[in-house]
Amino acid sequence: MTRLIVGVAIVGFIAGPTPLHGQYPAPGQHFSPNVHLVTHVPLAGAMKVSDLEVEQELSRPYAYLSRGPDPIGFDIVTFKDTGKGQRIYSWAIENPELHNGRGVNGKYFKLKGRYYYVQAVQIRQGSPDRELSSIVFDVTGLPDTSKVREVGRIRVPDAPGGAHNLFPYKHSDGRVLLVNTAEAPNGYPYGALMYDMEKFLAGATDYGLVGGVPLPEPRGAARGYHDAYVAYDVANHRDVFYGGGPETTPLGGNFVYDITDPKNPKLLATIIAQSSMQSGGHTIVATPDGRYAMTIMTSPAHQPVRFWDLKPALDGTTPVIKMPIGEWTVAPSKSGHMIEIRWPYAFIADYEQGLRVLDIRNPTDPMEVGFYDTYNYRIPFEPGGVAFGAYGLDVRNADGMIVVADDYSGFWAFKMDGFEGWNGRDWGMPNVSSVQDWDNGPEGVPKAARVS
Repeated sequence: MTRLIVGVAIVGFIAGPTPLHGQYPAPGQHFSPNVHLVTHVPLAGAMKVSDLEVEQELSRPYAYLSRGPDPIGFDIVTFKDTGKGQRIYSWAIENPELHNGRGVNGKYFKLKGRYYYVQAVQIRQGSPDRELSSIVFDVTGLPDTSKVREVGRIRVPDAPGGAHNLFPYKHSDGRVLLVNTAEAPNGYPYGALMYDMEKFLAGATDYGLVGGVPLPEPRGAARGYHDAYVAYDVANHRDVFYGGGPETTPLGGNFVYDITDPKNPKLLATIIAQSSMQSGGHTIVATPDGRYAMTIMTSPAHQPVRFWDLKPALDGTTPVIKMPIGEWTVAPSKSGHMIEIRWPYAFIADYEQGLRVLDIRNPTDPMEVGFYDTYNYRIPFEPGGVAFGAYGLDVRNADGMIVVADDYSGFWAFKMDGFEGWNGRDWGMPNVSSVQDWDNGPEGVPKAARVS
């Protein structure tokens, strides 16, 4: 078993008061005793980092950190040796002075024995390549960085502005799909696009486009999904998309779709934002059984993590979910950014509050069981305190390594006492998380469903 046992008394001890502004002169001086630093690679300055992705095989100890502006690009960090993490590769877009924007989110996938990294980019108005959405690299040859090579770019001329988020997914039919969010101007039918990566790598003129995820009308804000998460629903044998949508009236917030047939997505659930004082969706992830969703919403900026029971919608009795069943925050004036669930724990990149770990076995009353402060207090706080600090994170299931990208203090890797790896079956749950089994596909898929 890989279960972490933390008593209530310990929780009360480790989750002490949030430090005052400037209380600590440097990051890494405020943490719970059960969370231990493995390595820290400072990546500060103008090359601001954002999201990150870690490869899951222990033989490939590589993390990818998106960055930008100045310039748009990504870094690769290796942390094979404990305490000796280092940046081994950096890539920047050509003519960086002309490309105003960000490398926002990136993830890896494996196909036919080769490893690929996809970098989502957002190019701002007034810059060239506004239609550029994602750039794909072959990284099979690591640690030999001379073998890293770009293999193609995805462009969306009808929805310029790029992709804020992406999610590679091993579909139940056997295909490796890349889900890219889209800017989705008014009149554009999709908030996210889906590509068959085998067709893309073979040079398909349409980049391997196989379908799109719509946004319910009325649309509201002229943008698509902010973040995307895709997981296999073992109980119902379906592939499910979770997307943080734009502000809409009367709908809003987050949407859940069945994408088992990528050409014909079916709306399963809607989370209305305004009814809980939220203006739109940002981050959404689901528990391994798909029963509960965790979200972080957009402005107003001070947003707690919210918990939603999707069962009434998935059962078809109440398709619109109006109120959360639980909330959590370090402080009412704070907000977080990204979430990874490894039941019964939720790992949160909580901006200025650093890494936060929750026990979510009772979603109506989540409990903090660990934290580590990564925020660089030498950087002035942004008014409202919501946009600096722990920006992205990931968890390596094989050994429980927790990695965090802090946008000004760089790359961090941690271990938590008692959490030596994760498999959903150890907890009576489906073995479902953001981690994909690229070789075999989702567990629990009927063999007849696979096409390749």
